[in-house]
Amino acid sequence: MSNSKAASRYAKSLIDLSTEQGSMEAVRADMASIVSVISANPLLGAILNNPIIPLDKKAGILKDTFSGRVSAVTDLFLKLIVSKGRSSIVFETAKAYLTQYNALKGIITAEVTSAIPLTDANRTEIVTIVKREVGANEVLIKEKVDEKLIGGFILKVGDRQFDASIASNLNKLKKEFSHGVV
Repeated sequence: MSNSKAASRYAKSLIDLSTEQGSMEAVRADMASIVSVISANPLLGAILNNPIIPLDKKAGILKDTFSGRVSAVTDLFLKLIVSKGRSSIVFETAKAYLTQYNALKGIITAEVTSAIPLTDANRTEIVTIVKREVGANEVLIKEKVDEKLIGGFILKVGDRQFDASIASNLNKLKKEFSHGVV
């Protein structure tokens, strides 16, 4: 079984367990913390992925890193996943949990790349439009600034993309001129 499939299955089980235990929000926060910590510490990810490092060492490292900072359900989950020899999928499972949680709660992530930083009014308008078009309960915005766009923005939601950048419009105009359309 591929790691992503296994991670998805562990995440689904963890969602079911956390829902049953009434700790879904706490586990969501824990999974976000795990993703953040492992992303910021590539050495931790390398240790978890290394098959040569004994399971008890990995369990000790995770305990030192997260014990007292995560819920009892997450603590139990980390112990279980390491004892099963699946420490290499801790990061993927945490990401899968967040994805499944967002899907359950109707939370959509919109990626906005703009030539200049967004204003609060821009963010509010984007959230309103995405909620209306996609039917989301909540919209999380990931922002990037790319001065090469010259002006405007590119909005990505799931597999859809809306390009309202000046650079894109200039490229279209350039193609039209080169093909003699204008």
